[in-house]
Amino acid sequence: MTQTAAPTAAELCHCSAVRQAGRWMTQLYDSHLAPCGLRSSQFAVLARLKELGSASVAELAEALVMDRTTVTRNVTPLQRDGLVQVDMHVSDGRRKAIVLTAQGRERLAAARPHWRRAQAEFEAHFGAQKAAQMRTLLRAVPAPRAG
Repeated sequence: MTQTAAPTAAELCHCSAVRQAGRWMTQLYDSHLAPCGLRSSQFAVLARLKELGSASVAELAEALVMDRTTVTRNVTPLQRDGLVQVDMHVSDGRRKAIVLTAQGRERLAAARPHWRRAQAEFEAHFGAQKAAQMRTLLRAVPAPRAG
């Protein structure tokens, strides 16, 4: 009788499993979005800004579950390319407001069919029902940290 080895810490690590899956998915979406000149992280910023209308760096970071430095790193090339505009916040001149420009809305619209193809490829690979279950489970993970 063969005894199977106990799983290693690396095999049991939730963080590693999510990060590996995330890297694979990022590569999939990035390859589909490349013809539009966007990475998946930039697409996410544009899509969220379209929903929010405008947002400060902190608000966008919270909405995307990113740190502010990462948001700034993603916004900078979008601003350079004229896809977003960074203005002084209407109610607080110490804060900046990030808004989607007309060119940004056009790029986002052009990227949507590519994003849909990435979605379809992932669902074909993983299964539509399992993909929906995965989204539900993963959306339950981000929560404020205690203390």
